[in-house]
Amino acid sequence: MVWLAYDPVGAHDVMLTLPRVQPRDAEALERWARDVRAAARLDHPNLARVVEVGEQDHWPFISVDREQGVTLGEWVAAHPNTPAADVVAWMCQLLRGLAFAHEAGVAHLDTQLHSVLVNERGVVCLMGLATAGPGASAALIGTPVVSNDNTTTMAPSRLQAQRAAAAHDLLACGVLLHHLLTGQPVLDQADTALVIARMAPLGRELVRLPWSTPLPIPEPLRAIANRCTSGQERLRYTSSRSLLGALTGWHEAQSQDGSGPLGLLLDRLRTVGHLPALPGLAARVVAVTSLESQRTDEIADQVLVDMALSFELLRTLNSAQVQGTQIQGNGPVLTLRRIISLIGVNGVRHAANTLRQWPGPLSKLHAAALRVTMERVRLAGHLAQGLRPAGYDAQVIYLIAILQNLGRLMMRYHFADEAGQVEQLMKPNPANRETGTPEQPGLSEQAAAFAVLGVDIESLGSVVARTWGLGEDVLHMVRRLPVDATVRKPDSDADVLRLTASAANDCVDAVSLLPTPRVAQAIAHVAQRYARALGLSAREVGEALGAAREMLRQGVPAPDARRAGAARTGESEGDANGAATTIVSASASADIETTPAG
Repeated sequence: MVWLAYDPVGAHDVMLTLPRVQPRDAEALERWARDVRAAARLDHPNLARVVEVGEQDHWPFISVDREQGVTLGEWVAAHPNTPAADVVAWMCQLLRGLAFAHEAGVAHLDTQLHSVLVNERGVVCLMGLATAGPGASAALIGTPVVSNDNTTTMAPSRLQAQRAAAAHDLLACGVLLHHLLTGQPVLDQADTALVIARMAPLGRELVRLPWSTPLPIPEPLRAIANRCTSGQERLRYTSSRSLLGALTGWHEAQSQDGSGPLGLLLDRLRTVGHLPALPGLAARVVAVTSLESQRTDEIADQVLVDMALSFELLRTLNSAQVQGTQIQGNGPVLTLRRIISLIGVNGVRHAANTLRQWPGPLSKLHAAALRVTMERVRLAGHLAQGLRPAGYDAQVIYLIAILQNLGRLMMRYHFADEAGQVEQLMKPNPANRETGTPEQPGLSEQAAAFAVLGVDIESLGSVVARTWGLGEDVLHMVRRLPVDATVRKPDSDADVLRLTASAANDCVDAVSLLPTPRVAQAIAHVAQRYARALGLSAREVGEALGAAREMLRQGVPAPDARRAGAARTGESEGDANGAATTIVSASASADIETTPAG
């Protein structure tokens, strides 16, 4: 409870916070006072300063100066429909104070709108730490404690109680976040404690943001809020810092000031590069470029095996600095043999020498996870080559397929811990035969990335591609088609390349993420989905997948670009009808000896 009172001694208004239930005896009252005084000693800008800890008529209380702010409930009543950015800014400050308290072993246990203060400068602080009483944390984990008649059982361990209390505080913050974003009490109940009692595991109510809200809620923020109150306890945030990181990442990504996960990624690109080179790269490059008789396409085939070097060559030629000196109208270059012919073998050696050696700053565990992701991406590239229509360049479709995974690769290398969290959130919860609980699905990759980083994986890849100088036409091709989007007949070469790479990546995801009995059905679904646009059948996809696996196993370089059927090169290189036409023409001009005229 929070009461507004007048202090005649100091001649000013104060706010008194009391527990819901009176302590049962003098010993309990003393324990309450001891815990509250310990909490009051915590000094943090987002924790309210306690003026007095006292007792009146056997009711203990703490006193906070009214000048520290009005309650969040009062503010919201006076300012309805608060913008989402302001709500998140409040929650971030609240979580900083909570995180500080949790790390000191102190919890709130009854966070409400009336226990959060906000002043005229927008500074938020939490009031009433530990006032819920010493029995509250024990009640959370359902462990018996000492009773009035001294029939005792073992009290919960301190660490167990602290974890349960922190989880309760986080759930209460999630309920408050829902309330603030929608402008309505969750489950039509203003008391967060009563809302929590109706949610799992105590109740059966499902708390999710409604689709209709007074103000639109961005999809990343929706994913974060829904994870806070997920019906599956394992999917909820486990610490104040993790929820704070997700909200901060989203808030800073909206600010457009170069901060947040995207700004951090750009900074890490400058310090540790985009990806580490595979072991032995420098020796392989020297060997393959030392022979004067070596053809450009043969060098390109060897380079393509190393993803880091392939990206470095793309970056070198297509970066804004280099692109400014290129002849206007040539467009971006997505074939390695074209790049090698422009920068020469010395340029290839220089690019290889600038790469960080494997595994870069990663631990062995994280390096192994990155290697698995890279193999998945390479498999998708080989599969895209097998699925491409006749006349399309194999290197182009290979690079587009792996560039559609650029965000995944960046997350694995630059946000390794967060990538592990995303992976865990995506895993389904197996069915429990004993309790009769069916299998519970995990989060989608997009929702999991939103919930952990505050931004989606697509954004990570896009910001890197832009720094490499890849324009909007290329960004369209490397933007993977969402799994729930309708596949329409392609209108241009760029659409064909994008759809082919997307189909390959969908198949590889099915193979990598689904249980074996469900893989065949998933691949058949992918083939059916892209059948009209690309003319695919389930049999063709299965055969191409088998060939791609064999190529990956043997380390075979990309096959020749030419396939049976008429060559399709489109318009002339100077035509402005799409980047794909330019790319195909440019790749042809780079290898005049072996590519037939269009």
